[in-house]
Amino acid sequence: MERPGVTELAWGHPDPRFLPGRALRAAADRVIRRYGPDALGYGRPAGPPPLIEMIRSRLGEIDARSPAPDEVVITAGSSQGLDQIATLLMDPGDVALVEAPTYHLAIKLLRDHPLKLVAVPSDRSGLRIDALAEAITRVRADGDRPRILYTVPTFNNPTGLSLSGRRRRELVALAEREGILVVEDDAYRELAYDGPPPPSLWSMARPGTVIRLGTFSKSIAPGLRVGYMTGDAATIAKFVDGGLLDSGGGIGHFTGLMVAEYFRVGGYARDVERLRVAYRKRRDRMLGALERHMPKGTRWTKPAGGYFIWVTLPPGHDTRVLQPIALEKGIGFAHGRTFFGDARGGETSLRLAFSRYPPATLEAAVRQLRSGLAEHGPPRRSARKKQHDTDDAK
Repeated sequence: MERPGVTELAWGHPDPRFLPGRALRAAADRVIRRYGPDALGYGRPAGPPPLIEMIRSRLGEIDARSPAPDEVVITAGSSQGLDQIATLLMDPGDVALVEAPTYHLAIKLLRDHPLKLVAVPSDRSGLRIDALAEAITRVRADGDRPRILYTVPTFNNPTGLSLSGRRRRELVALAEREGILVVEDDAYRELAYDGPPPPSLWSMARPGTVIRLGTFSKSIAPGLRVGYMTGDAATIAKFVDGGLLDSGGGIGHFTGLMVAEYFRVGGYARDVERLRVAYRKRRDRMLGALERHMPKGTRWTKPAGGYFIWVTLPPGHDTRVLQPIALEKGIGFAHGRTFFGDARGGETSLRLAFSRYPPATLEAAVRQLRSGLAEHGPPRRSARKKQHDTDDAK
């Protein structure tokens, strides 16, 4: 729910003014004229062939390789794809390894099945591969099965950072050795601002090691609920032959044909480039505002793509305490603790989204956030620090 008078920097949403309503309406009209009643009937379980061909073509341009036709299945966005993975490839009580911090609603979804979640820490180069290896060993020593690793390696939500090239290679090699299925959430690949995005884990791995989740929620519109999975043919066949797709005739048949038509006439590539230009300006304005207004000792990420900047306040601050103060100033943000699940971390951090508002609004929002931080007061000294001061006085 949008709150009157609040700049909602917590929301990873597109600017409504960027949603291509007119172009999609024209695409829908052309789909009805071209396919007639077939556009409104049941579709193929894997998804409409024109959309699958569009995805193959586009990934051939923006990733290291293009999938074969039988390596793609259409989903209702990344979340529905993740839910199908948990439903068809895992059993209740299996262990899902999850990087920390990570997309908080993926944590919620995996818990629904229910799975045991084990956090794996990350740093400024992305997921720590040494910590992943230790977690796998620890889980197996406890008698559990680590089945999947969920990760957002490219323009991570919430940090905006990407897994380094070296760690990508190490992660794929480790997953192949250990028999862990990597679930790669690749939602932000199209929104790269400083050059091409890094190759997906899926494109680097042997078949059967990685399933990639893709979506058009960020590059077109979230209300379409159109996404896809790429994987090896045998794994994709499990989804295609499963009860959900067999009974429903595929996911998003009509909207999928709309997306393919939008792509066919050149609208998709043109509008994605417009998004890149606009979001790059917004990212740069927010980064500049943080530099100008935030107090000494504050750190933040500098994302090369996506929607988010991860801000860490000086030690002793608590963003849960800051949150209601900032809200009184008209600023909403996502508290960092939200993205760690049951793991420790995020108490001094917050996620800011720069996607929804124009640059001037973002500048004003950071100023107001700084004003709220001033009211929050200086950071609390830890008990260890206080003891050190007392010892010095003695």
